[in-house]
Amino acid sequence: MTLKQLQQKVDHWINTIGVKYFDEKTNTLILNEEVGEFSSLVARIYGQQSFKEDISIEEQKEQLNSELADILFVVVCLANQMDIDLEEAMKHTFDKKSIRDKDRHLNNPKLK
Repeated sequence: MTLKQLQQKVDHWINTIGVKYFDEKTNTLILNEEVGEFSSLVARIYGQQSFKEDISIEEQKEQLNSELADILFVVVCLANQMDIDLEEAMKHTFDKKSIRDKDRHLNNPKLK
């Protein structure tokens, strides 16, 4: 699925099942909430925090997948609301990073 197709699919879902988009402020707050949920999982799976109850590696992976997809869903909602073509935006981001960081990471002794 392309980013354009993803944007269309999210828009279709919002307008049929979700009824309408939440406003941009609400979606931005929801995005922060979703990032927090993902961060909490990362702290427990890769960091020093522990789960209240042990969960299997498979369930950890499922939860990470779900939370990351939730983040992407809200990002796509915001892009749709703000009339941002994510494919075009990503192309510009790669161009910008490729010029700006052309030698930066190659010359970083911390990455050797």
